[in-house]
Amino acid sequence: MQSLFFSTPADRLALVRQRYFEEGKLPSGAVSDAVFQSWARCQRQKQDPRGKIEFQPVSASRAQLALQKNHLLRDAWLAEATELNAVLGATLCGAMLTDPSGVLIGATETGRTHEKITPVAHRIGVNFSEEALGTTAPGIVARTGQAVCVQGGEHYFASVSAMHCAAAPIRDIHGNLAGVLNLSSEGRAFNFDSATVVGLYATSIENRLLLSRSHDYLVVRFQISPSLLDTPMAGLMGVDTQGTIVWKNAVASRLLGSLAGGEQPAALSVDDVLQSSFAELASVRLGTHVLLRLSNGLQVHARCQLQARDTHHPVVALGTVAPASVAHDASPDATPIQSSDAATQANQAANEPTEPTELTEPTEPASLRDADVDLIAKTLKECAGNVSAAARKLQVSRGLIYRRIQGA
Repeated sequence: MQSLFFSTPADRLALVRQRYFEEGKLPSGAVSDAVFQSWARCQRQKQDPRGKIEFQPVSASRAQLALQKNHLLRDAWLAEATELNAVLGATLCGAMLTDPSGVLIGATETGRTHEKITPVAHRIGVNFSEEALGTTAPGIVARTGQAVCVQGGEHYFASVSAMHCAAAPIRDIHGNLAGVLNLSSEGRAFNFDSATVVGLYATSIENRLLLSRSHDYLVVRFQISPSLLDTPMAGLMGVDTQGTIVWKNAVASRLLGSLAGGEQPAALSVDDVLQSSFAELASVRLGTHVLLRLSNGLQVHARCQLQARDTHHPVVALGTVAPASVAHDASPDATPIQSSDAATQANQAANEPTEPTELTEPTEPASLRDADVDLIAKTLKECAGNVSAAARKLQVSRGLIYRRIQGA
């Protein structure tokens, strides 16, 4: 009788593989359901787990098409690749990016002395789909859209059991799979939480991709802590000039949860979610983060940004707002904006007799440029945030409006 007590996880996994592939015994609890389902799919395709696989690229034309079609995804990857490579540092791990079908379109440096498989596998155009390479982390994510780790002998083909992989999905503004980020280690298991690392960098790449596809959208980033606004843990939403939320990243979806009343409508309004209109968000000048109250009652810190199609600047911060209902909760760095009713009440209060206050230095007169920006902000509000309409009303180019707002 074979003993279930082995000295290493690799030995235990070898027994699980033997019992499954040779005796047909299910690996219940020994491997994740994602890995087991992949094994089953590969078996149905009549793949031999003892066979030797080759990391063959797709045709040159298909590889070139993958690079061209996914150039925004690749640009987002390149913006993160240097930092990712530095973070991996002495871990002797590598990273790669595939398109939604599993074709490799980017990879970090390879060629370490102990690597035999990685330099061959990490070539532009290599097909990592389940049909081509069996059970691998990038292959499973390309197939299912769900993050996964595949360790050593969990790979379908025994010839690549030296590899350890962790992969996470990257999604586009429609929520569809746009690509897969994968971390790999050859010859040794990860000595850190690979799922967390690959998830954070996949989110960073995804956020860059979302922003690159958000021309003329108002981008709102929000989180419960202001220190998270410039990290991959920030919630992001793209809002069009009608106030409709066109897209939101996974963090934003988790923060928003379900709206009151059950199922969320197909098209969410920023008024419903943030209780502030597009005009209110877009017409306020550049400032710090503010407090907003989500429809589920959660209070978050937020910043608003607008990306212009006809400028070279990727993201332009427009300003910040917060409903009057949370104004008293604002931190020193959070500047709320009052609603029209609250503003009226404030003006009435200002006209009432008050106790004398300490004299202060007079404020500096507004410059011509400030007046220019004020006029643009006012016109934007009158045009409900429609930049094109505001440009026509002021008889200037849209680019000038973007540059003035940026200079604010």
